Amino acid sequence: MSRHDEIKASYKQLGNIGTMYDGIITRSTPLGKLLDSLVWGLDKTLAAKWIDEALSPIPEDFTGRLLEVPIGTGVLTMPLYRRLADADITCLDYSADMMKNAEKRAEAMGVSNVRFVQGDVGALPFEDESFDIVLSLNGFHAFPDKDAAFRETCRVLRPGGAFCGCFYVKDEFKRTDWFVEHMYVPKGFFTPPFETKESLKSRLDGLYSQANVHTVNAEGVFCCVK
Repeated sequence: MSRHDEIKASYKQLGNIGTMYDGIITRSTPLGKLLDSLVWGLDKTLAAKWIDEALSPIPEDFTGRLLEVPIGTGVLTMPLYRRLADADITCLDYSADMMKNAEKRAEAMGVSNVRFVQGDVGALPFEDESFDIVLSLNGFHAFPDKDAAFRETCRVLRPGGAFCGCFYVKDEFKRTDWFVEHMYVPKGFFTPPFETKESLKSRLDGLYSQANVHTVNAEGVFCCVK
């Protein structure tokens, strides 16, 4: 079972804990499938591809310290954390409502090795070089101060550690660009300016010793080593 399929199965098992957002992000509902196809141009295979690749730098037997920011509702990562019982995981989000949903999901799934912290990615409340992995799924396109977010996620990562994840990048899929400009930005879901694949690679090259960036339609997927 791919990580994407595991996430979908977990979402369906939790019943009323799942939110409308969860159904959309996991492609587990008719609305989620419609938006994936219409806005992002993703079919089942491509939808699984960006999730699996964004999470692939995290070893199956990981036992170190991991920071996820933002955690959102936890729908994409709690199934993974349930299997990483010996890892020390911190989940941060600016939204107390989002984090409350993540906490409920962790409790329902029996995930006990995760602590939740409300805070700002632009001013992380952690010491330098505190984490072995920093994970960020679909957050950077919403952060208002992206420069601070990139600096802070790098600061708290130890030398040799991995920074991985994904978010929207422009100029890769015209249909998505249109929806982002005319719907997602006016509604406050996404916050410009946005990276391109090339500008993201350049930015990450300036912060990390190794940086790999590729795209799945408009999803920029990255993995860096400090």
